[in-house]
Amino acid sequence: METLSTPLVSLPIQANPGAPTVKNDNRNRLVLSLIDRCISLKQLKQVHAYMLRTGLFFDAYSASKLFTAGTLSPFLSLEYARKVFDEILEPNLYTWNTLIRAYSWSPEPSESVKIFLRMLCESPYFPNKFTFPFLIKAATKLSRLGVGQVFHGLVVKSSFGDDVFILNSLIHFYASCGDLDFAYRVFVRIDEKDVVSWNSMISGYVQGGCFDKALELFREMEAENVKSNAVTMVGVLSACTKMKDLEFGRWICSYIEQNGIKMDLTLSNAMLDMYVKCGSVEDAKKLFDKMEEKDIVSWTTMIDGYAKLGEYDVAKSFLDAVPRQETATWNALISAYDQNGKPQEALAIFHQLQLSKNAKPDELTFVSTLSSCAQLGAMDVGEWIHANIKKQRMNLNCHLTTSLIDMYSKCGNLEKALDVFHSVERRDVFVWSSMIAGLAMHGRGRAAIDLFFRMHEAKVKPNAVTFTNVLCACSHSGLVEEGRMFFNQMEPVYGVVPGVKHYACMVDILGRAGLLEEAVEFIEKIPITPSASVWGALLGACKIHENVELAEQACSRLLELEPENDGALVLLSNIYAKTGKWDNVSELRKRMRVSGLQKERGWSSMEVNGTLHKFLAADNSHPLSKEIYSKLDEIVAKLKSSGHVTNKSLLLQLVDEEDMKEQALNLHSEKLAIAFGLISTGPSQPIRIVKNLRVCGDCHTVAKLISKLYDKEILLRDRLNIAIDVASTIEYLHHHSQPPMVHGDLKPSKVLLDHDMIPHVGDFGLAKFMSDHLLGTAPGTQSSSIGIKGIVGYVA
Repeated sequence: METLSTPLVSLPIQANPGAPTVKNDNRNRLVLSLIDRCISLKQLKQVHAYMLRTGLFFDAYSASKLFTAGTLSPFLSLEYARKVFDEILEPNLYTWNTLIRAYSWSPEPSESVKIFLRMLCESPYFPNKFTFPFLIKAATKLSRLGVGQVFHGLVVKSSFGDDVFILNSLIHFYASCGDLDFAYRVFVRIDEKDVVSWNSMISGYVQGGCFDKALELFREMEAENVKSNAVTMVGVLSACTKMKDLEFGRWICSYIEQNGIKMDLTLSNAMLDMYVKCGSVEDAKKLFDKMEEKDIVSWTTMIDGYAKLGEYDVAKSFLDAVPRQETATWNALISAYDQNGKPQEALAIFHQLQLSKNAKPDELTFVSTLSSCAQLGAMDVGEWIHANIKKQRMNLNCHLTTSLIDMYSKCGNLEKALDVFHSVERRDVFVWSSMIAGLAMHGRGRAAIDLFFRMHEAKVKPNAVTFTNVLCACSHSGLVEEGRMFFNQMEPVYGVVPGVKHYACMVDILGRAGLLEEAVEFIEKIPITPSASVWGALLGACKIHENVELAEQACSRLLELEPENDGALVLLSNIYAKTGKWDNVSELRKRMRVSGLQKERGWSSMEVNGTLHKFLAADNSHPLSKEIYSKLDEIVAKLKSSGHVTNKSLLLQLVDEEDMKEQALNLHSEKLAIAFGLISTGPSQPIRIVKNLRVCGDCHTVAKLISKLYDKEILLRDRLNIAIDVASTIEYLHHHSQPPMVHGDLKPSKVLLDHDMIPHVGDFGLAKFMSDHLLGTAPGTQSSSIGIKGIVGYVA
C-alpha cells in the first residue's frame, strides 16, 4: 500500500511554479488523491508544499480541497486552515461555509460570526441554506439569544424559512437559550416535520425541565405515525428518569424492543440510567448483563446505583471488575459515600485511587473528597488536596474554590478559608455564600453581614442558599433585628421566595433570643405547611430556655411529620432531664424501646498526620488506650487542683452516686480524644475534634480549661448526621473582622465561639479555645437543633 512517508520527492516538479494553472491532469489527480490519504498534519503540509511549487494551489478547486482537509479532518488545525484560507485568492461559497462550520464546532464559535460578516463584506456571495445551520449552531454555543434571532430574521428574508434543516437548528437554538415557547412556535410552523424536528423539541423540553410536555409530545408523535429512532428514545427515557416514572420507563423499554429500534450504546446507557435513578437496580443489572458493548458510562452507572442504595460491597465489586478503571468510576463511589454520610469510607476509596496506576484524581474527585474532609475535620488530607491542585496548576474554578472554603471553615481554619477566597478573581454566588457561611459558623455574624453587602456591591445576585447562611449568621450572633430585616427583604428586594429553610432559620433566630411566643406566632403565619425543621427549631429553643410545655407541643407536631425521628424524643428527654422530670424521661425511653428507636451512640474523631482516630464514651479499644487513660487521670487531677468542679447537672441520666456521675462525665468521648491529642500532637499543633452529636456543657467548659492549663489550641465541632450542602457556605475581608457578639457582663473574646449551625442546613457547631483567652458563652447561643434525625442536645 502506498504511503505518504516519501512519495512526494519522486513527483516531477512543474517548471513554472508561479503558473496559475497546471496542464498535467494525471499528476494533478494523483496529488489530489494524496490529500484524501493524509493521516497527519505533517503529511498534509507536504502536499501543500508540492502544490505551491507546481502552481496547483492556485487552482480554486484544488486549493479548496486542501483547505477542507485541513479544516474537517480528524487532525484538523484551525490555525493552519485559517492561514490556507487567507492565501486562497477567491474562495468560493463552499470554502466560506466550511470555515464557518469549523469554527462553529470549535471552542471559539464567535469566530464563525466574524467570518460570516467578513464574507458579506469581501465576497460576492450571500449565505445559502448550508450557511445558516452553522451560524445558528455558533449562536447556540454562545448562548446569545439576540445573535440567533438576527440569523432567524435573515433566514426568513432569504426565503429559507421553510427549510426543515434550518428550522430544526432554530428549535435547538431557542430551547438551548431557554426560550421554549419560541422553540415550540418554530416547531409548529414546520409543515412536514421529520424525526429530527420531533427529537429537537422533545430534547428541548427535557433540557428545560418540562418533562411532562416532553412525554406528551412523544405521544403526539406516535399519533402522527412518525417513526421514532434511538435519539427519540434517549430523550423520552431522560424525561422518565427526571420524573422518576419507572412504570412508563419500563413501557418505553418494551416499546423499543417491539418496534425494532436499534439499540446503540447511548440508548443502552440511557435505559440503565433510567432504571437506576428510578430505583430498580435489579432491572439495570439484567440489562447490564445482556449488553454486548459497555463503556465507562455503563460501569459508572451501575457503581453509582448500588452505592446510593447502600450496597457498597457490590458497588466496590463493580469498580474492581471494570476492564479499565478510569477516574469517573472512582468518582462515582467516592461521591456516593460522601453524599450518604460515609465520609471516612469516601477517603479510603480516595486513598486507593491515589495508588492506582490507571487513573488520577480530577476536579470532581477533589470536590467530593474535600466535602468528606469537611465532614470529618480531616484538614491534613484537605491541605494535601489544596497543595496538589497548586502543583498540577489546576484551574481553581468556583466548584473547587467553594469546596476549599467549606473544608477550611469546617476544619476550624478561617484564615485559610479567607486566603482561598481572596486568591481567586472569579467568585460566583456559591463562593460568596460559602464564605458567608464560614464566617457565620465561626461566630462572626456582623462580618458575614458585611460580606453579604460586599457581594451586593460586586453585582452578584444572592440566592436561597445565600439567605440561609445570612440568617444563620444572625441566629448564632444574636442579631434578631438584622435577621428580621433580611427575611423581610428576601422577596420584595432580592426576588428570592422564602423556603422551608428560611422559615426554620427565623424560628431559630427568635427561639435562641428567648422570643418563644413570637416564634409560635411566626409559625402560625407561615404560608406553607411548617416542616419538621421548623418544629425542630422551636423544640431546640425550648431546650435552651427550659420551656417544657411548649417543647411537648413542638415534639408532638414534629413526630406527626416524622414518626421515626428518634432525635426529637431524645431532645425532649433531655429537656425533661434538665428540669428534673425523671418519670417523664423513663416514659420516653420506654416508648423508644417499644417502638424500636435507639439513640445514636456518640463518638468523637481526631485526625493526626492524615490518620483518623475514633473514640466512644469509656472506650478502651485504641492501641494507646493505657496512655490515654493515664493522661486523662492527669487532666482530671489538674482540673481539680485549678478549682474546676464537674457540672453534674449536665448528666442526663438518673444516677444516685456522685462519684458515678463525675466518672460518667469524665469518660465522654471528646475528653478521651483531647487526652489522645495531648499525647500525639506537637506543642504548636492544634487539637481538632469532630463529634457526631452535641458537645455537652461540661466538655465545653473542660476544653477551655485544658487549653489554658496545657497552653494548647483546641477545636471542638459538632457534626450532625445529615447530608451536608457543600454549595452553601462563606468569605470576608480580614481587616473588617469583629469579635463574637457579647451579651451582659461576659468578657469579650477574640476566639470564635459558636455552637451548632442549624442542622437542616447541614452545618455544625464549632468552638475554638485558645490558651491565652478567658472564654464565656453568651446566653442564647446554645444549640437550637432542628427536628431531623440526629438531634440530640447535650447527650454524650
